[in-house]
Amino acid sequence: MKTLIKSTVLSAAMTLALGNAAWADDHKECSDSTLRGLYIFNATGYNIADGVPVPKAIVEFIRFNGDGTLSVPAATRSVNGVIARSPANGTGTYTLAGDCTGSLTFGPPGPTFDLFAAPRATRFRMIQITDPTQAGPVLQGIVEKIAD
Repeated sequence: MKTLIKSTVLSAAMTLALGNAAWADDHKECSDSTLRGLYIFNATGYNIADGVPVPKAIVEFIRFNGDGTLSVPAATRSVNGVIARSPANGTGTYTLAGDCTGSLTFGPPGPTFDLFAAPRATRFRMIQITDPTQAGPVLQGIVEKIAD
């Protein structure tokens, strides 16, 4: 009976160890190559105009190339109800550090965002950043992978 219990406990411990090793292999740190494929970005927030918040929303496709560069096949934004579409094939750059935080800049001289991803980055969050000494946009949203 003791041998059976020891064998069962040993088997369970080995299963947990192997499961944890598989999880660790599956959840490696991030890098620029983590972001590859077509994503959709959906964000809402406000521009600040003369100290008054003005509603803003954006939906856009972003193609991450896995090398720190990106393109924007299509984008539509609304600022205070005024709709504008960006020309296709805008460009930008990004970096994604090992801790899965990074930054993204559209343009130049477009807006800059901080980004926060999980390993594999099938879905992550971005927030627009500005000069910390000035009131600027308050815009944050979710980016989801839709194709390779």
